[in-house]
Amino acid sequence: MVDTTLAAILRRDRVIVTATLIILTVLAWGYVLWLVADMDMGGMDMSGFRMIPAGIGPMKPATAPWNAIEFAFVFAMWAVMMIGMMTPSATPMILLYARVGGQAANTSKALAATWWFAAGYLFVWIAFAFGATFAQWVLERQSLLTPTMAGAGGVFGGLIMIAAGVYQWAPLKDACLRQCQAPWVFIQQHGGFRSDRLGSLVLGARHGMYCVGCCWALMALLFVGGVMNVLWIAAITIFVLAEKIMPVGRAISRIAGLAFIAWGVWLLTSALL
Repeated sequence: MVDTTLAAILRRDRVIVTATLIILTVLAWGYVLWLVADMDMGGMDMSGFRMIPAGIGPMKPATAPWNAIEFAFVFAMWAVMMIGMMTPSATPMILLYARVGGQAANTSKALAATWWFAAGYLFVWIAFAFGATFAQWVLERQSLLTPTMAGAGGVFGGLIMIAAGVYQWAPLKDACLRQCQAPWVFIQQHGGFRSDRLGSLVLGARHGMYCVGCCWALMALLFVGGVMNVLWIAAITIFVLAEKIMPVGRAISRIAGLAFIAWGVWLLTSALL
């Protein structure tokens, strides 16, 4: 009876994993949308104040230094946002792990639970969120961001756009994107599936590092269009997903790179003339 129940649970493993990933993504996006709505402040003129942490405490003048609790709240904002943006594109790899794990469970070579792999992947993006928080702090101190967390000038925005466009053509981008586009190849090149929890966690983290290598420049574009611009966030999320799962993903990546460069040149020209 126990064996029959266990087999039934394993057969539903992919459904359970899929549902959990959807719930995780929806919750992350719900939090981001709540922050965006809260920052709107009902149409009030808050141009002289810093808009973080939204909904948590009183607004402070834009020139006031951050304190520790503000840094923590901004880090939480970035961490949740990265989970919401990157979970969809990681889903094919996580589901592959779940499928193989379910099959292996019927043999004597059971794999570590899927969530160890997923946790390793998300841990890397949470670490990236810490770096993004620090970058936001530096940019704000240099007056390169507006109080609403968008680029403060055409020169800054133009340079970021051009850098992101150039990176879309870089060999490192190619190498990382190939690892993200081919889950089976990635698994085979990095020692196969793991039966131990630590090994599965490390494998997920390694996949996360390739994903960061593929997408970090795209995330930098948030500092141009606005860290809390929900349409900008959604556009980058969809673009990342298209790069990874579409057969013409590399062509999309390079065409977008040219578009970023052209956009950046236009921003620079407009700012300098």
